[in-house]
Amino acid sequence: MRRIFLCLLLMIAAPVWAQDLGTVLEANRDRIEKPSRQTIGPVIAEIAASGEGAVAFLEAWGDRRIGVADDGRLAIIDGDSATDAVTGAAIAGEVKALRPNSGVRSLIAAALVPAQLADPDISRRRAALDALGRDATAEHLPALRAALDDPDPGLAARKARLERLLTIRFDPDPAARVAAIESFSGDTSADLQAALNPLLSTTRIAATALPPGANIARELDIGDDLTRIEAYRLLVDEGLAPPRLSDEEQKAALAANLDDWQVGGVPAANLDSPDARDRAYRALAAEGKVRPAASAEDVDAALAAHVFADIYTEPSAEVTNAARATLNGLMFRERAQQGADIALDALSLASIYFLAAIGLAITFGVMGVINMAHGEFIMMGAYTGYVVQGFIANKTVSLVVALPAAFLVTALAGIVLYRLVIRHLAKRPLETLLATFGVSIALQQLAKNIFGTQARPLTAPDWLGGSIGFGEIVSISTIRVAIFVLALLFLALFLFITKRTRMGLNMRAVTQNPGMAASMGVNPDRVAMLTFGLGSGIAGIAGVAIGLFAKVTSELGSDYIVQSFMTVVVGGVGNIWGTLAGAAMIGGLQKGIEVLNPANTLAAQTWMILFIIIFIQFRPRGIFPTRGRFVEG
Repeated sequence: MRRIFLCLLLMIAAPVWAQDLGTVLEANRDRIEKPSRQTIGPVIAEIAASGEGAVAFLEAWGDRRIGVADDGRLAIIDGDSATDAVTGAAIAGEVKALRPNSGVRSLIAAALVPAQLADPDISRRRAALDALGRDATAEHLPALRAALDDPDPGLAARKARLERLLTIRFDPDPAARVAAIESFSGDTSADLQAALNPLLSTTRIAATALPPGANIARELDIGDDLTRIEAYRLLVDEGLAPPRLSDEEQKAALAANLDDWQVGGVPAANLDSPDARDRAYRALAAEGKVRPAASAEDVDAALAAHVFADIYTEPSAEVTNAARATLNGLMFRERAQQGADIALDALSLASIYFLAAIGLAITFGVMGVINMAHGEFIMMGAYTGYVVQGFIANKTVSLVVALPAAFLVTALAGIVLYRLVIRHLAKRPLETLLATFGVSIALQQLAKNIFGTQARPLTAPDWLGGSIGFGEIVSISTIRVAIFVLALLFLALFLFITKRTRMGLNMRAVTQNPGMAASMGVNPDRVAMLTFGLGSGIAGIAGVAIGLFAKVTSELGSDYIVQSFMTVVVGGVGNIWGTLAGAAMIGGLQKGIEVLNPANTLAAQTWMILFIIIFIQFRPRGIFPTRGRFVEG
């Protein structure tokens, strides 16, 4: 019943002069056996219009089930058997299968669309819409409109959208096309752009006057829009003016016609000026010795006598105006989405830098210690997360356990480093820098000895594996969103500790005036130790977060130590708001430079460092400098 129904549809759509299937196949046998996308289209159209048996033949041909029997008959192959493509009679001999290429099969699929759009099988209707999306013609629009009422809501929506796209391309009524274009307001999809862009294609013309009723995109001015050479070449291409010879071609033609020291009646001694050479060449052209060519005066006259313009290939000005307005809005939304995407990437990068630098800001701000091993605490936190995942298979549970475990491990390591090294080098910044640099190298080598040089996986839970997107351009990974939230949580935690706890009060006192704090009963050494442990612990948590999307290696921390120091220095030493502002500035600057110079990462890093150096010259104490005797020296 389905095939009968499809055949009836094709027969209704077929012209009254359509031939039967057998006649069409016999007349086009050679092209069917060796089809080409450039020439097979009319043959497929004839077969589709041939009535009974056309659908079955086209479906079999598209599925590569058409073959040629030993006696030359075209056959439909069904497994191990074959039947005559016209009569349906069984064929006993060998059948050689035909193998049409993908281009021919797409034309066949497009020819089957009118019947398949109303097929009871949803897969066939879906395939018909796919074929229309690839290769639609004006003849498909009425069939699509007749099949808009689809029982499947998803296919009904696809049909409605495709109908509007085909209306833009093929409907003869400009008002219908304008309405279809305006219905896509707010849409940024690629298929809409593909439908609108051809409407704004132009043809450049030269004429004595603009064609009446032409849809003119713009008139062209010689000098502003066209050079004189381009304008005259256009006149020559359209047969409105003779070609202009180059000086070399003209001189060669004159030299070839030198006769008794004269050329065209002009003495050879006088051919030292362009006007004389033009007169001689015109004389030769009048005698038929050379082809006619334009002189400088002819060029000027021809350019003055003609107008130049770009004319839309689409004749309706209403359609082109609507298409241009829609495309302008689409481009604006695309640029806005691209800007939002870049801003989100910069914000994500800033949150990573803030999380990596917040511990350094604590230790550097309270103690004035340049801890070059801070990056290795980040690395230790990442490896702690890796070890925890080795014991706990559930990724969510392992992440919940890894965060506090990384804090404890790195906080303890920071306290040990303070007790063994830092406290003995108080107020000796150069020695502290060198000592912590040596500790960083030792920690890197220790990590290589324990975990090897290969990157270790720190796998995020499935609920962190996706991305959050807005529109077709804006997208950010869920992991980066989680890091941003984690950075906000630590900002709130730090503010709570410094503003609401006794430890925070002691930290602020030691930061502003350690001598006065000691006279008031505060132990600066103990506060410094706890502060160093707190900063190191936060670096460990940052390592777990960073390890979720970066490679966990012994060099992980070194990738972030420079940005961490720049974040602290630019923001203002010892000021959490300054660290936040510095992270935003460094992240935004780095992303902006990467956008402007995406092919050269090293150059982008160089420009960023130069910018920071210049910034520090004007703001040596950062964006939010901390007031206090300790900071001011």
